[in-house]
Amino acid sequence: MRNKIFIASIIILFISLSVSFALEKRTRIILLVSEQNIEGPQRAWWASEIDLSTTEARLASRLIQEGYEVIEPTSLEKIIRKDRAFRLVNITEPKSIRLANLSKADYVVLGKAIASAGARVPQSNMRSCFANISIKLIRVKDAKVVAYLDAVGNSAHMDVVSGGREALVNAAEDLAQKIIEALNKEKEGR
Repeated sequence: MRNKIFIASIIILFISLSVSFALEKRTRIILLVSEQNIEGPQRAWWASEIDLSTTEARLASRLIQEGYEVIEPTSLEKIIRKDRAFRLVNITEPKSIRLANLSKADYVVLGKAIASAGARVPQSNMRSCFANISIKLIRVKDAKVVAYLDAVGNSAHMDVVSGGREALVNAAEDLAQKIIEALNKEKEGR
């Protein structure tokens, strides 16, 4: 009987250690993508309020679906409040790496997303809208840029702000897949 209890205890311990180890080994990512939609101000959650942009929200959603851990902005609020250097919309690469180190991230996605309006769609009240996103994927431990990625999206909408948002979502969806592929390539390289 004691052997069975001992073996059961060892199995439970092994399972709990395996689960905790697996949870700790999830790749942690911080998203720092400043965004400017049509007719709107350039925004970045770390510079003003705790609110992910359209682009960051879509990227975060896809990365989480793939099993990556996206660091929540609320967990960085104290760090950002203490150091005014992080309150810039256009954060520099060294500052982004420093913020990532303080938040214990493995990678930083640093970039810009811009939506713009084009011409009217012929015989319609709709406007063409376009989005461009460019990012660097940076490995934090050695501050190495492992990928430069970009994506474009488009949409047609009667309201240019809503059309810009749709274009940003479309571009972010494409970019998310490229980021996931780059991260998977990184895993294979280790």
